[in-house]
Amino acid sequence: MASSAVDSLELTSATLLGTVIAVQANYYLVKLQPTLEYPSLPVTELLCTRRARLKKVGQQVMVGDHVEVEQPDWAGQRGAIAAVHPRSTQLDRPPVANADQILLVFAIAEPALDCHQLTRFLVKAELTGLQICLCLNKQDLVTAAVQTNWQQRLIQWGYQPQFISVQAQRGVDALKPHLQDRITVVSGPSGVGKSSLINTLIPAAQLRVNAVSGKLGRGRHTTRHVELFDLPQGGLLADTPGFNQPDITCTPTELANCFPEIRAQLAEHRCQFADCLHRGEPGCAVSQDWERYTDYRQILEDCETQAQAAHDSATPDEAFKLKIADDGQLQAEPRLQAKKYRRVSRRSRKQSLEDLRYELDGNLDQLDTWEDLDAFSEYE
Repeated sequence: MASSAVDSLELTSATLLGTVIAVQANYYLVKLQPTLEYPSLPVTELLCTRRARLKKVGQQVMVGDHVEVEQPDWAGQRGAIAAVHPRSTQLDRPPVANADQILLVFAIAEPALDCHQLTRFLVKAELTGLQICLCLNKQDLVTAAVQTNWQQRLIQWGYQPQFISVQAQRGVDALKPHLQDRITVVSGPSGVGKSSLINTLIPAAQLRVNAVSGKLGRGRHTTRHVELFDLPQGGLLADTPGFNQPDITCTPTELANCFPEIRAQLAEHRCQFADCLHRGEPGCAVSQDWERYTDYRQILEDCETQAQAAHDSATPDEAFKLKIADDGQLQAEPRLQAKKYRRVSRRSRKQSLEDLRYELDGNLDQLDTWEDLDAFSEYE
């Protein structure tokens, strides 16, 4: 019994290693990792706070972080995060650290698969730099011909989809090897079956699921925060809130690398100019004869608009600014110089006069004429 007490004391004073599997408010649920020194632990998870020194240096703690935990309270199952190890990868939306790949889940029916929406999700996933595993759920609701058609289309896009049916228990076992021993971020729009898939892969998760909205034709949000779940075969799944239209923020030159069709063409031939945007410029090596070219052009225009807006806000004295005309097209118009062309409001001028009166403190009679007073309020 004495030996057991000594071992417990040594374990309490040691620094433990773990992975943050959930974050809510200022509390972090840490899954502890057995080490050679301590192959067995009294508990497997501790609810931790962050040390004040980490907060002072601005060290954020994210789901997926590998951390060091000090002074564990085994009876209360509490602890304190003392350090955060360097991250191999980091996602801001959703906030996940050390992820290896993205499992992008879409439904092939109910709701119907929208190629434009799928493209935006794929581009968003490509921007992370992580490996992408595309999974299409509800295959039992379509014919074999429809499934084959989508498979051929997606292969031309540069992706090899995994077809499954959580409801009919098809294809899920074939998906498991792609998730083993990895931290996988599950993403996709609402109502496609992400939570149902996780419940099938990890029955202990027991995530809440909702039906697809009949009026809107899309799913309702069921996941409110990011959380990691243990896979029975090894690995972790990060369930994330679903979004129907992901925001794409990148420079116009970065966008081309998010389309495998463009990458494949540039691997064979290079464009004449390094800053080519692949929309018919002289010497461009990328053809326009591929299915998602229209989507590429649309997203490219959005990125250019964002870049121009950021440039305008950073340089307010720029000679021209972009404005959306009545027909929805962008047009440039001269930017007025504020001090030269724009009149100061009467309210501002009146307030300036009042301030001047207070400053003179009753010595207005020392001014030779009211023209001297007007000189102080000359703004035009």
